[in-house]
Amino acid sequence: MGPVVPEFSRHQRQPRGSRQRSGPLGDQPFPGLLPKNLSREELVDALRAAVVDRKGPLVTLNKPQGLPVTGKPGELTLFSVLPELSQSLGLREQELQVVRASGKESSGLVLLSSCPQTASRLQKYFIHARRAQRPTAIYCAVTDGIPAASEGKIQAALKLEHIDGVNLTVPVKAPSRKDILEGVKKTLSHFRVVATGSGCALVQLQPLTVFSSQLQVHMVLQLCPVLGDHMYSARVGTVLGQRFLLPAENNKPQRQVLDEALLRCLHLTPSQAAQLPLHLHLHRLLLPGTRARDTPVELLAPLPPYFSRTLQCLGLCLQ
Repeated sequence: MGPVVPEFSRHQRQPRGSRQRSGPLGDQPFPGLLPKNLSREELVDALRAAVVDRKGPLVTLNKPQGLPVTGKPGELTLFSVLPELSQSLGLREQELQVVRASGKESSGLVLLSSCPQTASRLQKYFIHARRAQRPTAIYCAVTDGIPAASEGKIQAALKLEHIDGVNLTVPVKAPSRKDILEGVKKTLSHFRVVATGSGCALVQLQPLTVFSSQLQVHMVLQLCPVLGDHMYSARVGTVLGQRFLLPAENNKPQRQVLDEALLRCLHLTPSQAAQLPLHLHLHRLLLPGTRARDTPVELLAPLPPYFSRTLQCLGLCLQ
């Protein structure tokens, strides 16, 4: 068994307002999402408000779900507004650069640095940690379904495949040396179930490798797709209450379908559930101390409001 996943910090155990069970959520069931069609100025303001920590040249953001870090020229991304964000934070001489970030569909920690030397040192640290299979990132996820084991590791060979105009991550059984040379990557994640309720689980995930959509696909392979996964959840089929994997190559991305009992627990209509955001959050990041023997520095990003509300509705408690 791999490393034990640290517990959530104390002040995260009770999400704000968690003492009262939420009622029907109305037309805005997902508080805390980034509004659509933001201007550059509005995005900069939102990111400035999302700053959770500043130490020396390092700036830590709690990135909203759905915001891409990079993109095509002309697209509104985190990277595209770094000059304005740097100015807004009073960094006139050195522009911020991205050191580590959660993906577009996930929320959570983004580590920025205004010092190129610091950024380079930390990037090397993350590379060495991956090679040593030392976890540095801790995600939390809500899954539709409960993993068969309370903790363990997920290993899978993955590749990117262009299917119907979309790049999708696809598992590869028994990859050959040729497959590895052609872009197939062996991936590994550790997981631990923190709480269960209403047929769902709150899971902590530690990726020890980096691959596009790795954590989403790993949870699909556990037959427990992440709540709000409208890309890969269709690969899990159900017959007479038993779940099984469908061939990845034959399954196009489609809106996640939740059963009626779960919709009632979440106080969602089917049309609202079709807009459910991905419940995958980069919650903690471990950085090296000043000296080699120092305890790692821990960065923390609170759960988004919609994530905390989901936990309330499902009766999931952070332990």
